Amino acid sequence: MTTLKNSPLKAKFRRIPWSIWLCIPLSLLILLSLQTAVAAEETEELTPETIKGIIDTIWILIAAILVIFMNAGFGMLETGFCRQKNAVSILSKNLIVFALATIAYFAFGFSFMFADGSPVIGFGGWLLSGDAEVYGLDPFPEGLPVTVFFLFQVAFAGTAATIVSGAVAERIKFRSFMIFSFLLVAFAYPITGHWVWSETGWLGNLDFHDFAGSTVVHSVGGWAALTGAYILGPREGKYLEDGSMTGIPPHNMSIATLGGLILWIGWFGFNPGSELEANLNVPYIAVTTNLSAASGAIAATIAVWLRFGLPDLSMIINGVLAGLVAITASCDGVSYIGAIIIGSVAGVLIVFAVPIFDRLKIDDPVGAISVHLVNGIWGTLAVGIFHQELASVGQFFTQILGIASVGIYTVILATIFWLALKFSVGLRVDSAEEEEGLDIGEHGMEAYSGFVQMEDLTLDEEH
Repeated sequence: MTTLKNSPLKAKFRRIPWSIWLCIPLSLLILLSLQTAVAAEETEELTPETIKGIIDTIWILIAAILVIFMNAGFGMLETGFCRQKNAVSILSKNLIVFALATIAYFAFGFSFMFADGSPVIGFGGWLLSGDAEVYGLDPFPEGLPVTVFFLFQVAFAGTAATIVSGAVAERIKFRSFMIFSFLLVAFAYPITGHWVWSETGWLGNLDFHDFAGSTVVHSVGGWAALTGAYILGPREGKYLEDGSMTGIPPHNMSIATLGGLILWIGWFGFNPGSELEANLNVPYIAVTTNLSAASGAIAATIAVWLRFGLPDLSMIINGVLAGLVAITASCDGVSYIGAIIIGSVAGVLIVFAVPIFDRLKIDDPVGAISVHLVNGIWGTLAVGIFHQELASVGQFFTQILGIASVGIYTVILATIFWLALKFSVGLRVDSAEEEEGLDIGEHGMEAYSGFVQMEDLTLDEEH
C-alpha cells in the first residue's frame, strides 16, 4: 500500500509552484475585501467623485513610495563616488536622514509649510492634528487625505536633506550631520516651501512657478550643501599647497551607476506625483521628465568627451541627474522640444560647474552642489523661457526673485546652523580619523570586511 509520504498525490502537490500557493491567501483576502466593500455600499453609495478620490489617493501613495525609494539611489550614488573606507559612514547618513526628516517634518515642518498662517509661515495643526482645511486641502474625496499628502511631502523634505549628505561626505561627524538634518527639515526647508506651495505664501501669490521643486527642494538642499562644504573645508590631501588639485577616485562605479538609475526611476514619482491627482497630465509630465534626463545624459557625455577627451561615467550619471533637476520646475508645461533643450543645457552645465567649484576649493565629493544648486537655479529660470503658458519677461524676473529670496534665507539659516554646530559639538572628525576612514573611527565596522584589498594584494605580490 502506498504511504502518504510517498504518494503520487503529494508528489503532485510538490510540483505546484510556490506562486500558486501564494495566490490562495491573496484570493481569500480579495474576497474578504469585496465582501467588506459590498457591506459598505449598503450604507454609503460609491459616487464617481469618491471613486476618483480613491484613485487619486492610491496614485499619490505610489508616487510617495517612489520618492522615498530615491533614498536608496542617493545612498548607492554617494557611496560609489566616495572611498571604500567611508562607505558605512555614507550609507548610515543616507539611512538615518530620512528617519530624522520624517520626525522633524511631522513635529514642525508640515505645519510650518502648509498650515494656515501668514504669507511667511504656517502655524497650527501640529502633529497631523488638523483637518484638511488647516493644510489648504479640500476634504476627501475632492482633495487628498491629509495622511497621504503628508507622506508625499515628507518624501520631498527628506530629499532636500539627503542632498547635503554627498557634499559633506568623508569628513563630517555623524552626530553633527544628524542635528543639521533635523534643523534643516524642521525650520529651513518648510519656511521657504510655505512661500511657494501654500495657499497664502507670498512667492506663490506673486505667480512664482516651481511645479515640483527645482528651487523648493533641490536649490534649498544645494545651498545648504554649499555652506556646509565651505565651512567644513576640503578633505585632507584634496588641494595641495602649490594650488594644484589631487584627484580622489571613486571606489565603486557599479553601485554609483545603480544609484543614478534608481534616482531616474524615482523621479517618475517626484514630478508626475506633484500633479497631486491622477489625470492626463501625469503621463505628459513623465515624458517631459524622461526627455530632459536623456538629453542631459547625452549632452554631458558629449561635453566631457570634447573637453577632457574621455566619456567620463561620473559625468554621464550626473548629466542624467542634472536634466532631472532642471526639468522639475517646468515639467508640467514645457513642450517636448523645450524639455530636451532644458536637459541639454543642464548636461553641459554640470561638466563646467564641477571643475569651477574645484577651482574655488569647495570640495564636493559627489558633485551634489553642481547637480542640485546650479541646475536647480537653471531649471527655475527656464520656466520664464520655455513654459508654454507662463514664459515672459515678467515671469523670468519673478523667477529670479524667487531664486534669490529662497537662496538668501537658506544660506543665512544654514550658516547659523553649521557655525553653531562647529563651535559646540564640532563639525569635523580629526585628521587621524579622516585618514583611517570614518567607517572604523565613527562606526567601528567596514563595508567590505573579509574582502581582499588591492593594497594588500600588491604587497603580497611584491614579496
